[in-house]
Amino acid sequence: MDIKVLGTGCANCKNTIALIDQVAKAKGVAVTLGKVEELRDIMGYGVMSTPGVVIDGKVVHAGGVPSREKVEQWLAAGA
Repeated sequence: MDIKVLGTGCANCKNTIALIDQVAKAKGVAVTLGKVEELRDIMGYGVMSTPGVVIDGKVVHAGGVPSREKVEQWLAAGA
């Protein structure tokens, strides 16, 4: 499962990465976690408010830190 967090390095972006990493480890789901920090690249995904989350090339979230439940659902769906 390839997950990218779109954001320019703000606190919410860092929290989102940490949360996804935490949940993946807790659930035993192998993920490749990356960051996209270039504004041009973020806009290429059509995301205007960060943080955004892209799973396997599909935008699943934008604007604010996702809830732990939401992250668990994404990982369960992709596992």
